[in-house]
Amino acid sequence: MVLEAVDAAALPGRPARPELRHHTAVGRRSPATAEGRAVLIHAIAHIEFNAINLALDAIWRFAGMPEPFYLDWLRVAAEEAKHFRLLQGHLRRHLGHDYGDFPAHQGLWTMCEKTAHDIVARMALVPRTLEARGLDATPLIQHKLRSVGTPDALAAVDILDIILREEVGHVAIGNHWYGWLCARAGLNPVAHYANLVERYEAPRPKPPLNESARRAAGFTEAEMLWLQQG
Repeated sequence: MVLEAVDAAALPGRPARPELRHHTAVGRRSPATAEGRAVLIHAIAHIEFNAINLALDAIWRFAGMPEPFYLDWLRVAAEEAKHFRLLQGHLRRHLGHDYGDFPAHQGLWTMCEKTAHDIVARMALVPRTLEARGLDATPLIQHKLRSVGTPDALAAVDILDIILREEVGHVAIGNHWYGWLCARAGLNPVAHYANLVERYEAPRPKPPLNESARRAAGFTEAEMLWLQQG
């Protein structure tokens, strides 16, 4: 099933590959095999590739913000590019593949398009929702790779350590600017976030939450309680 929700030709910085499909048509394979690990690392690399464009989109799309807003997202874009290069290099050196060798989906970019008209929604639902899911998922992925124990799997764990540490900072930037925007508009951050999640049909986090990483990224206790209980 080829992607229908996003016009692939209109995506910024889009290479000819990978083939874009609906997220339900992108298969998963066990990391116990080399091919399965290649698919897994490719999927993470695709997330990082999209994250570069997401950060840059925030810079050019939303005018009138304080200068630190633009500097923050420029730093995020640079770090996402570093993450992508690390993963692409791993695919090439250890797994005999390259970015573009497997199909991918555009879930992150779809939310970017949905929130193109609303900076508060963008900060709420991209960095502190979709990207924050990576804080929860990464330790679970690392555990699976450690269980495999091959040299390429353990090398991938080390790369994911770097990514997780820096993604905490990226989510923290999203949390900071979401809070700043809510304060400027006189909005209750927790209540407004719940409204945005419902309005834009944003995904809820899948347990277990990486509570320490989320707190380090600036989630308040009230937000943690809402995420855990609704």
